[in-house]
Amino acid sequence: MSSGSPSPSAPVDLFIIGGGINGSGIARDAAGRGFSVFLAEMDDLASGTSSASTKLIHGGLRYLEHYEFRLVREALIEREILWSMAPHIIWPLRFVLPHHQGLRPKWLLRLGLFLYDHLGGRKRLPPTTTRDLTQDPLGKVLKPGHATAFEYSDCWVDDARLVVLNARDAAARGATIRTRTKVVGARREGGMWHIEMLDRITGIQETITAKMLVNAAGPWVEQVLGSAHSHAVRLVKGSHIVVRRLYDDPRCFFFQNADGRIFFAIPYERDFTLIGTTDADFSGDPAEVSISEAEIDYLIAAANGYFASEIGRDDIVWTYSGVRPLYDDGASKAQEATRDYVLKVTGEGEEPKLLTVIGGKITTYRRLAEAALEHVESALGTRKSKWTAGAQLLGGAFGVEGFEAEVAGLKARYGFLSGSEAEKLIRRYGTEAQVILGSAESADDLGHNFGAGLYAAEVDFLVRNEWARTVEDILWRRTKYGLHAGRIDVGALEAYLANAN
Repeated sequence: MSSGSPSPSAPVDLFIIGGGINGSGIARDAAGRGFSVFLAEMDDLASGTSSASTKLIHGGLRYLEHYEFRLVREALIEREILWSMAPHIIWPLRFVLPHHQGLRPKWLLRLGLFLYDHLGGRKRLPPTTTRDLTQDPLGKVLKPGHATAFEYSDCWVDDARLVVLNARDAAARGATIRTRTKVVGARREGGMWHIEMLDRITGIQETITAKMLVNAAGPWVEQVLGSAHSHAVRLVKGSHIVVRRLYDDPRCFFFQNADGRIFFAIPYERDFTLIGTTDADFSGDPAEVSISEAEIDYLIAAANGYFASEIGRDDIVWTYSGVRPLYDDGASKAQEATRDYVLKVTGEGEEPKLLTVIGGKITTYRRLAEAALEHVESALGTRKSKWTAGAQLLGGAFGVEGFEAEVAGLKARYGFLSGSEAEKLIRRYGTEAQVILGSAESADDLGHNFGAGLYAAEVDFLVRNEWARTVEDILWRRTKYGLHAGRIDVGALEAYLANAN
């Protein structure tokens, strides 16, 4: 799928390199303000860092230790804004932080959580409470010795779907979104940027002219335009493991480790538990990033330090890693490097401007986009005012209180769905689930069943509307059917996609 096809002779206002959360968020905001936008992504949307997060919309409790109060406040404010924008793919979670003797003292945890509750204008999310783990059922899944815990609120997000929905909204507002399109060169000439692109599927090369260029290439931000446009970027790898579900409670754990780092254990896709993340400096090609043996050992040992039922390598069903392009602030440790974003504008006098995006968190992507648009408007003129805070993403029109009713309504309309199937579809697509199901009166009406509940109707929707082209796009980014890969007929899906594309 692509949106639009501007003539190379007709300059666009804004050309964006990178289809991660920052590029897609900027494209959406800019298109909604009336700018003409062209976004090029060399692979699939969210194929890099943006699909390798811990899947949280959170303030970043640990950032308070590094005095990043502005970042934490902005992120805390964004939690409820984003939840309202996309209540199908973002929802509240409760996190349990056990106190551990010899690590951070109780008074420090209480102070941090007091700030966390009051720094960001929390309205809907419940406040922090203290839990007696000797009485709370969740305490039984931990090893003896944990008596007190603090329970606080943050939110979950389907990170890859958040990217896709921003790109879809941008396209609906007139932006051109091109995936599998690599920028191979860019030069200033005649008061314009001339950007050379290579279609990695067809091999066709073309040039687009633009009034302004945005480099939102994530971990490739220094590579994509060459050394002449290099900045202070620190690449940090974060890795996660996914194991079979360790406990039945819907709450998450926020654990302290003996080395001063923290990690999460989060219920994931009903049947699994997500454990992560690590922080390690990275060098090399971000496209080749993968979890190391040392990281696996670290996460297993960290989890086994807390859980009564220990895990081993045989319990791991999936691992994933991503490279975060952080602004190099000179921090001595990777986990201490700032998670704040930095926007740099270059271009002398009447030269067309280049905006480079460094760092950022998925939680603050919308604010990053607004900050980027301030620079765009400075260079190109103001078109329309800020608008994204109150604009829901596709599928989220039922609001934060309407999820259960939406699930019930889908189940009532399509009686062949089980309750869990209806919930899964609403969690993934919201109100658009009905677009996928259409007039189906039985599962047979949804076309070929590739296994684990993945039908041709869903694949068709993703190919037609969401730029999905490969098995990986379908199974690991648009959905997480890949966790059930043993039940998926991958060969049949590959053949089906070959015909669809």
